[in-house]
Amino acid sequence: MPALKALAAQLLGWIVVAGLLASGILPAPSPLSIALLQGGFAAAASLVLRSARWWPPIHGIFTPALVLSSALHIPPAWFLAAFLLLALVYWSSFRTQVPLYLSNRTTMQALESLLSAEMPQSVADLGCGTGGLLAYLARARPDCRFEGVETAPLPWLLAWLGTRTLPNCRISRDDFWHQSLARHDLVYVFLSPVPMPRLWQKAKAEMRPGSLLVSNSFPVPGVEADQVITLPDRRATQLFLYRMSGEGKNPP
Repeated sequence: MPALKALAAQLLGWIVVAGLLASGILPAPSPLSIALLQGGFAAAASLVLRSARWWPPIHGIFTPALVLSSALHIPPAWFLAAFLLLALVYWSSFRTQVPLYLSNRTTMQALESLLSAEMPQSVADLGCGTGGLLAYLARARPDCRFEGVETAPLPWLLAWLGTRTLPNCRISRDDFWHQSLARHDLVYVFLSPVPMPRLWQKAKAEMRPGSLLVSNSFPVPGVEADQVITLPDRRATQLFLYRMSGEGKNPP
């Protein structure tokens, strides 16, 4: 569905520009002006189609970037290199609709404060990116156990390199849908609105009573959080806390 929406937005942008050219409203336009118009109309079309919020900027710059690169005579090898780099970073983002988000230091400190000071705990970061949060927490709480899951090759490699000397932290390259959440006291996610309903069902089925699901910025639709923490950072980040009751947990 996201691919079809992207294709439809691009086509609609070209249809509108073609109509303007045929009507004579755009007399002798330059290739760049046509590209900018097409990008603007494609971005507007993606908004009308209710595409994810990162699609309008992509549509806006796609055709102008092609025109500019052609004018600058950039060797094709650079485009291949850029594509490979983006693939290594974002990997399955097109399928999952979860881009790479990195947690800031204020968020790391807030999560540290949620860990019990009296007893060791197990913490999972689903979609851990480059592992900065896990490295911070693992150093701050050497008595706790931390696990990160990441599918994109380059972020996973950076996370593994950054935590490989920490004995209480493990990074796995896997799809977190295949991982059990039953052993964790706190599960942290910074994903997107798309997977939150499915994640909530998984958490209810697998997490122990009393364990905590923490979602950065994206609440579970239709489910009231037990607590919402607004952080004192530049964008007033919100952490949505859901305490597991065990009502939906499968029997052992």
